[in-house]
Amino acid sequence: MKSLVLVAMLLIFPLVGCTHRPPDPTPPSAPLVGHLHQDPAASSSSSQIKSNTGKVDGGYLDEDLSSLNEEVNSNAVQVADPLAPWNHLMFRFNDRLYFWVLKPLEKRYVAVVPKPVRCSIFNFFHNLDTPVRLVSCALQGRARETGAEFARFMINSTVGILGFRNPAKKYPQLNPKDDEDLGQVLGSYGIGNGFYIVWPVLGPSTARDFVGTIGHLFLNPITYINPVEASLGISGIKSVNKNSFQYEDYESFKKASLEPYVALRHAYIQHREKEIEE
Repeated sequence: MKSLVLVAMLLIFPLVGCTHRPPDPTPPSAPLVGHLHQDPAASSSSSQIKSNTGKVDGGYLDEDLSSLNEEVNSNAVQVADPLAPWNHLMFRFNDRLYFWVLKPLEKRYVAVVPKPVRCSIFNFFHNLDTPVRLVSCALQGRARETGAEFARFMINSTVGILGFRNPAKKYPQLNPKDDEDLGQVLGSYGIGNGFYIVWPVLGPSTARDFVGTIGHLFLNPITYINPVEASLGISGIKSVNKNSFQYEDYESFKKASLEPYVALRHAYIQHREKEIEE
């Protein structure tokens, strides 16, 4: 049984959006969004979460499929794709993983876990990701945003009960429009995308953003939890919970695209360029 749980967590673990994190504003749902999830994250300025699963108070995700369409239809920034055979293979792998494993898992999770509970869990992990955003702001010389991240962390960690609540949302100055990450830091230094690559489970990325993702591991408190199975399990819960607000977006995006692989590549690159510019 432990082996089965570990395998499941290994499959689920990389679905950060976000981020970026996910979430951050997020193109279509994991596992095919990679960084767009990093972490992929979400706008901190909103107190609403819009998604195919409804609207949830107290979170940060406020981007929907319309933002994706705008990015795909905008002037495309070209990126080298020398690994196209590999990338197409991984795209198909991730596509099947979504329909065969992740979508059923997310549907079950949404059915079992009430929306307010999922929102509180999202808030907790978003608060826990503060080191990534704070360091990224500081490395770009953005003093106001760095201070805002610190102040928001202190308020949400205390008044917000370890971040499960988001009282800092009442103060617009403490909620930057976008979540910063190390990939954006490198981009702000003038480092280009490099080449495009699709990772199994992780989804789309670039050479630059993958370097940033490695940096995130050192700033993510969950990385230092022992044993490693516990760290993977907590990351899995984080990912499944985040994606529960938008897991059906990928299907809508795919149906609206004549060439889903190309459309997703363009959406990812345009989205990242927009984040760096802002």
